[in-house]
Amino acid sequence: MKAIQNAKRIVFKVGTSSLTYETGLINIRQMESLCRVLSDVRNSGREVILVSSGAISVGLAKLGIVRTAHSMPEKQAAAAVGQCELMYLYDKHFNEYHHKVGQILLTREDIDHAWRKANIVNTFESLLKMGAIPIANENDTVATEEISVGDNDTLSAVVAGLTRADALVILSDIDGLFTANPATNPGARLIPRVTEIDDSLRAIAEGAGSLRGTGGMATKISAASICFENDCTMAIINGAYPERIYSLLEGGAVGTLFMKEEIE
Repeated sequence: MKAIQNAKRIVFKVGTSSLTYETGLINIRQMESLCRVLSDVRNSGREVILVSSGAISVGLAKLGIVRTAHSMPEKQAAAAVGQCELMYLYDKHFNEYHHKVGQILLTREDIDHAWRKANIVNTFESLLKMGAIPIANENDTVATEEISVGDNDTLSAVVAGLTRADALVILSDIDGLFTANPATNPGARLIPRVTEIDDSLRAIAEGAGSLRGTGGMATKISAASICFENDCTMAIINGAYPERIYSLLEGGAVGTLFMKEEIE
C-alpha cells in the first residue's frame, strides 16, 4: 500500500453520479464534502488534479430539459451551461479553503497533436507550481465522436500519464470492482487488489458495471491499463463518501487498488 501512501501527485476523477442527484441537479452536500477533503489533501503537501464529469447533466437540468434523447447540438449547448455552473461551484467551494482553481478542457485531438499536448502539459505544470488545483474535463461543447476521448475514466488516466502522476483515484457510484454486478447479484464480492489486467478481469468488468453515469466498470479497467503503462497506481472508491480518501491515502483497505506487483 506504500505506493498510494507515498503518492505526491494525485489525479482524482469524480463522475456525474457522485456530483448530482438523479434529477441532474448538483448534490450540494456531496460537492462541498469533496472540495473540503481535496483541499485538506492539498494542505498536506500533495499535489491535486481533479477530472470532473457532470457538465452535460448539470446543463440539461439547469435548462429544464428532461427528455432522455438529445441531439449533439443540444448536448453541446447543455455542456456550455453546465460547465459554467460546475466551475462556479468548484471555485466557490475551494476558495472557502483558500485554494485557487484553473479550468482545462480537452479533446482527443488536443492530446494527439504534439504541440497542443506539450502546451497542455505545460499548463498543468504551471498551475501546480502556482499552487492552483487544475480541474479538467472533456471539451463537450466542441467534442464529437471523431475527436472525443469518450469517457472521463479514460481521460483521467490520460491526464495522470501526461502529468506523470503517482496515483489516480476514481470516485465512482460503487465501492470498487466486484466479481459480479452487486446491484443484481447479492453474492458479488469486492476485489480488494488487482496486480494484473487480463481477459478474465475484463470479462468480470463487463458484467460488474457501475450503477449510474456514462461510464462503467469496463472503462475503469481500461483506465487501469493506461495507468499500468505509466507506472501509476489506481484506486476505485465510492464517491458517496469522500472522507474515505483519507483512509485510502493512509494505507487503509478501501475500494479496489490497481497496482503492479513490483511497485510495492
